[in-house]
Amino acid sequence: MNILTALMQPEVFLVWTSLAKTLGLLGVILGLVSYTVYAERKICAWVQDRVGPNRTGIPLTKFRILGLGQPIADALKLLLKENFIPNDVNKFYFYIAPKLAMVPAILVLAVLPFGSSLFGVPMVIANINVGVLYVFAVSSLGVYGIVLAGWASNSKYPFLGGIRSSSQMISYELALGLSVIPVFMVCGTLSMPDIVLWQRENGWMVAPFWAKGLNWQMILSADIQGILGAFVAGFSLQRILLWIPMLISFVIFLIAMFAETNRLPFDLPEAEQELVGGYHTEYSGMGFALFFLGEYAAMIAGSGVIVTLFLGGWSLPLLPDGSFPGIPGVLFGLMNIGVFFAKVIALLVLFIWVRWTLPRFRYEVNIFIAAFIVAYVK
Repeated sequence: MNILTALMQPEVFLVWTSLAKTLGLLGVILGLVSYTVYAERKICAWVQDRVGPNRTGIPLTKFRILGLGQPIADALKLLLKENFIPNDVNKFYFYIAPKLAMVPAILVLAVLPFGSSLFGVPMVIANINVGVLYVFAVSSLGVYGIVLAGWASNSKYPFLGGIRSSSQMISYELALGLSVIPVFMVCGTLSMPDIVLWQRENGWMVAPFWAKGLNWQMILSADIQGILGAFVAGFSLQRILLWIPMLISFVIFLIAMFAETNRLPFDLPEAEQELVGGYHTEYSGMGFALFFLGEYAAMIAGSGVIVTLFLGGWSLPLLPDGSFPGIPGVLFGLMNIGVFFAKVIALLVLFIWVRWTLPRFRYEVNIFIAAFIVAYVK
């Protein structure tokens, strides 16, 4: 038995393909995390009429390339900074808290179908039949890292941030879970790949109407009769009416995901204006970097869940059979992976845009306004 034959044995094949998918997805996600930070800084600068990072480019050259080397410089800086640990902290929990905050977001990625198939291998690391329940079970563990960081820091501001995080998680976890029940009712499954396949054939959850069987081949050949037949076959009063609860579920899930990832307007655990930095105030070096990476990894994982459940996952419109005329299977598989990450990036831009366009209101301002009116307006 040669090496190739051994690698193609079912058990061995499953192991090395799963490992390859894991390493490849981790590489993409870590790169996406770094450049999501870059995008945050550039979009923030654009909103505030500034330039943003624009100088760091290729080392030892004059090529600045719009500052695209800034994430690399930031990573090196955080790796080389001293990891200072205050004397009064609980060192064990202080040390493991950043890891506990980052690991759940990475584990969520295991059940997300980020493509159709490549060389006959499904583009999902773990295809389990209760993938959605796994996502909720694992993602809810991320709050423990934040709570432990706040408690172990032995400081009032981190402690308040940890308490706020736990109360916020309790407040929005129920809404997050209940909002996806209509998806299960319609699709009849908890498997993430099966939910994507249902949307590929019947339309995305947020799309009220979908032409049944319509594909690009009909459109390119100008098959008017086939196109009209697809529209007639796709018309369903039930599907139109279901759009209302599906849209409500999508909006609730999106808002709850903002709260789950501690993004403004739900940034209470780390509110800089009130808590200096919240739960990670006492962290530096790689401890702070892991919290930073965990937040953006959670944003990416949350965006991936939204794309999978409501936006058709890796599927493209008008391709019910999962193919495109004239495009080889491997190239089409790569295109599906690109479609998935394009949708994720669009949602990440939404997360960033909301943060830098919503003002953070100070609660005491209302008190001062009332006091001014009482005192000076007769």
